[in-house]
Amino acid sequence: MLVKKMTDLIGRTPLLEIDPSVHGLKNITLYAKLEHLNPFGSLKDRPAWKILQGQIAGAAALDQTVIESSSGNMAKAMSIICNMHGVPFRVVTSRIQVREVKQMLQLLGAEVTEFPGMSSCPDPSDPNNPIAWIERLVAAEPGKYVHTTQFTNEMNTAAHFDGTGPEILADLGGAPVDYFIAGMGTTGSSRGTSEFLRLHNDKLQLIGVVAKKGDGVPGIRNADEMFEVGLFRKELYQQIVEVSIDDAIDGIVTLTRMGVLAGPTSGAAFTAAVKRLREIDATLTEPKKAVFIVNDRVEWYLSYLQKYRPQLFGVEARKDSPRNVNAGQVSKAKELAPAAAEKWLAGGKSALVVDLRGALAFKAGRIAGSINLPTEQLDDLAEWGVPFSQDQRVLFVCPVGDQSKRFVAYFASKGIDCASLKGGFIAWRDAGKPLQKSVSARK
Repeated sequence: MLVKKMTDLIGRTPLLEIDPSVHGLKNITLYAKLEHLNPFGSLKDRPAWKILQGQIAGAAALDQTVIESSSGNMAKAMSIICNMHGVPFRVVTSRIQVREVKQMLQLLGAEVTEFPGMSSCPDPSDPNNPIAWIERLVAAEPGKYVHTTQFTNEMNTAAHFDGTGPEILADLGGAPVDYFIAGMGTTGSSRGTSEFLRLHNDKLQLIGVVAKKGDGVPGIRNADEMFEVGLFRKELYQQIVEVSIDDAIDGIVTLTRMGVLAGPTSGAAFTAAVKRLREIDATLTEPKKAVFIVNDRVEWYLSYLQKYRPQLFGVEARKDSPRNVNAGQVSKAKELAPAAAEKWLAGGKSALVVDLRGALAFKAGRIAGSINLPTEQLDDLAEWGVPFSQDQRVLFVCPVGDQSKRFVAYFASKGIDCASLKGGFIAWRDAGKPLQKSVSARK
């Protein structure tokens, strides 16, 4: 096949029937839509080109810069397309979780503005998230930027309604799909594909996949983060399944070893699909069809895999880590409501407040005297030892009090007198407790 532009290769990806010996389903045939075989490596190639196709020539003529907030795949695809047309690209993000993604963006010449740590413990009240930051920048410099707004741009959905959905139906010879499973990031792929497939089967069940709270699975969000996504329509999903980092990695290993070189979102979708479909399969008396999305390639995520499953690479895993605290330990972690926490901090030992939110949220408002250690940074720091003194009390704070309990469970086992702020920063703020702000905000 002769082509003259790489964008001509976007779409028309294969549909793979998964052998029943892999998933164990008896009444459901499971298919994988192999979006990782798009030319730039992910399903984001479709919406990136759909969104830019009508704007890129104008951006080049006006010497504009394309700007987007992205965790990686949309940024990679847009950066490549912009390079092909001589247009600068800038990505503003708090969600680049793996080294290889950032390195690829740097190789492509993208300007990367990164706000570390925000995604691990998201603050719904934070006005300084990357999208709002971009909007202020664009408003301050009219005509300089083309903001592609992937989280609200309906062309994101249309790329899958016009492409992914029709391709699946055609590859199945027009046979209807009964279950469609996809990770939830911008929700463009799950929405667009399912909306098309429902035209041919109004009983199709859409199963969305989100990350377990506190678990960073690249490409998908947790349930609390979905508020940030303008394309999200909760009523379209018959079920939303939570997956952990371990679930995603288990899925990666299974798919990769059968020849599908899939990344974390794909592994999460596969694991969620099998878990949910096995429950359904046991109740069926007639054959059904299910499809899940293989979002991108495993090669981007080798450092991520080494971090969370080092034994895959012949390295012994660290058992003593905040990441390995179990649910039972978390349930016993000490919690203090704002008023009780205030008294606890004032009495006895010297006190330290550790704010686990991102840097911008911390600058916008915090408990007076607190220090900022976003969750990922504190997880990594704890690998080297206990960074707190047994002579002080430590109060851990995140937006709603979930992630802070994990650290209390861990550091309490090390002899640290610590507690989690019940309800988190939001509870402190809503209780009218004193706040401190930075003198100037980041520009």
